[in-house]
Amino acid sequence: MRHLPLDHPGTADHRSPGRFLWWMARGQWRTLVVGMLFGIVWMGSQAVMPAVLGLAIDRGVAAKDPQALLGYALVLLLIGLVQAASGIMRHRFAVTNWLTAAYRVVQLVGRQTVHLGGTLPRKVSTGEVVAIGTSDLSHIGQVMDVSARFAGAIVSFLMVSVILLSTSVELGLLVLIGVPVLMLLVAPILPPLQRRAAHQRHLMGELSNTATDIVSGLRVLRGIGGEQVFLDRYRRGSQTTRRAGVRVGALQSVLDAMEIFLPGVFVVLVVWLGARSAVNGQITAGELVAFYGYSTFLLIPLRTVTEYANKLIRGRVSARRICTVLALEPDHTDPVDPAPSPAPQSELYDVRSGLRVRPGQLTALVSDQPDEVALLADRLGMCAPEVDDDVRFGGVPLPLLRRAEVRRRIVVSDTAAALFSGRLGDRLDVTGHGDVARALDTASADDIFEAVREGLDAVVTERGRSFSGGQRQRLVLARALALDPEVLVLVEPTSAVDAHTEARIASRLRGHRAGSTTVVVTSSPLVLDVVDEVAFVRDGRVVATGRHADLLERDPAYRAVVTRESEEVVG
Repeated sequence: MRHLPLDHPGTADHRSPGRFLWWMARGQWRTLVVGMLFGIVWMGSQAVMPAVLGLAIDRGVAAKDPQALLGYALVLLLIGLVQAASGIMRHRFAVTNWLTAAYRVVQLVGRQTVHLGGTLPRKVSTGEVVAIGTSDLSHIGQVMDVSARFAGAIVSFLMVSVILLSTSVELGLLVLIGVPVLMLLVAPILPPLQRRAAHQRHLMGELSNTATDIVSGLRVLRGIGGEQVFLDRYRRGSQTTRRAGVRVGALQSVLDAMEIFLPGVFVVLVVWLGARSAVNGQITAGELVAFYGYSTFLLIPLRTVTEYANKLIRGRVSARRICTVLALEPDHTDPVDPAPSPAPQSELYDVRSGLRVRPGQLTALVSDQPDEVALLADRLGMCAPEVDDDVRFGGVPLPLLRRAEVRRRIVVSDTAAALFSGRLGDRLDVTGHGDVARALDTASADDIFEAVREGLDAVVTERGRSFSGGQRQRLVLARALALDPEVLVLVEPTSAVDAHTEARIASRLRGHRAGSTTVVVTSSPLVLDVVDEVAFVRDGRVVATGRHADLLERDPAYRAVVTRESEEVVG
């Protein structure tokens, strides 16, 4: 058996849904083949039972031969034991194949999510990714699961056909021709079923995205009284998705009914012809019983084949969604010929704005347009959507460096940063060797641990919703400080805390990052008063630099921005 999760999920072939499914199958071909072999033995055992039963009737009961009857009874017992054992192993490998495929999908999408980083939410909705982890992986796993039974169904069908041909050419031809005809009768339903399933899958992704937005913004919605508006929107989306599901269910019900009706009619026809042959003396009583057994058994492979077709359709729909995510490319890719790494403590310079971030200093960015400096902060860490050659690190344009090096040396922590669910200590110390205690002290997060009895062992709920806005902001700041990168860019790190806490954080931040390069986007006087240099940005350009007190005296525009922020804090 395979240990999960896999050490490495591999590089998926996402050129098409069919190629992706084939790649998935090749990646676990050993367990698939073994599962198919057990499936063949399991269903093949059921296929030969009617033949042995017919021989027992003819050579044991009709011939009144107790020894022959006992012999065939023992053969039936042996076949039953083989069927039971192979059935258990087939099921075990079917579950293994399901889990392997599901885990591989999770690992592939998880790795792609990390690879894309901030690109992902700009190119695909959250609901799409959530739907992959909740439903699509199950459909992919089911394709691998049913493969073992599908192989057994094909082989057992051929076995029954050979047995019937050797007994009665008429019945054998009926089976060989009739089964493909039944499949052709079902085939017209499959394309519209696939289209409807794809449409429903798209609506489910949109609905999941709407639900995620509502949950994440519930506090804001309550504050502006918009709960009912978004509730109505979700209800409309839910009803649209439900109607799409009903349309899928309508076709699915027809397919399920045909899985019962068509094989049933086929069994009746085979039994009727077999009974006629027995009356005419063309076959024996035992062979007639065997034919009836075959007819009943044929329901299993026929239903398995239609089940396989149904799950393959759903699997292709899910594979198309997965391929869409796997085909996404990040905004920034590694250069073909990376430039040499800049020396430690290099200057960070933005040509477009004229900003120079001197190494080892604490620099603040101030602007009357917060979005303007927030975008500048993203560009400094190569987190903006566009590829930007204007930002130089040690004289080297950031796009000429490897992404991993930029991410390691320059860390941007913005206001959208969230806490992941799990143990608090692990979520704060993402590298495993950070100084969490010192980072928490700098972020003035002592009161959080007084309120949480478990301390670092406390469990963080989804997106840290068990903490208040100010607490989450301080924990996010502590996480960034624990990384201790060469360059740390903080966007409004104290906007959700009170003035006393902000003052403590500002004074401690300077000591914590002494000797390291730090950029803070803020217009808070409490923070600006402790920085080494302030860069005032207007219309995308640095128009003034200096100490906070000096800029207050000589730049009215700067004073207007900072004073407005000061009045809001006091109020």
